[in-house]
Amino acid sequence: MRIRFFAGAAEAAGLDEQHLDDQLTLGELRTALSAEHGAEFARVLERCAVRVDGARLSDDDAVPVDATVDVLPPFAGG
Repeated sequence: MRIRFFAGAAEAAGLDEQHLDDQLTLGELRTALSAEHGAEFARVLERCAVRVDGARLSDDDAVPVDATVDVLPPFAGG
């Protein structure tokens, strides 16, 4: 899967994109990313929207290995 990090999520992860070949649920992916990128990233991830191929999934849903996952921090706007 292709994982793209935006704004504060990219800053906390230290990269804009990474790839994983594992079959994971969204919850497992969140846990794996938090373990890999550390406590600051985990704190940011808690506030992020995570979209899989543009859709919202629950933590129990499987993420296809060929999916694009976007990690989007909250945006303020007006």
